[in-house]
Amino acid sequence: MANTNKAMFLNSVQTLCLLLTTSITEGQLLEGNSFLRNEPLTCDSLFGAQEGYNCITIMQSFNLSADFFFKINRNINCDKIFVGQWIYVNGSLS
Repeated sequence: MANTNKAMFLNSVQTLCLLLTTSITEGQLLEGNSFLRNEPLTCDSLFGAQEGYNCITIMQSFNLSADFFFKINRNINCDKIFVGQWIYVNGSLS
């Protein structure tokens, strides 16, 4: 009986450790993604998309890193950029 209780206790501790480790890992993944954080954005310059432009051509035209481009354009869908769509090309996250 004592061995059974000890085994159940150790099993519970292992399960809690696994849940805690998973929770910490998920929190770190979410924390590192500025899209999921609610950082205020200050826009300094916009670009109206033109025919044939996509995320890559815009990043190249304005010499933007992909990391910065996607931080200031959080909701952009690179597969569905349309002519006249306003896209941030300069700004800052507070």
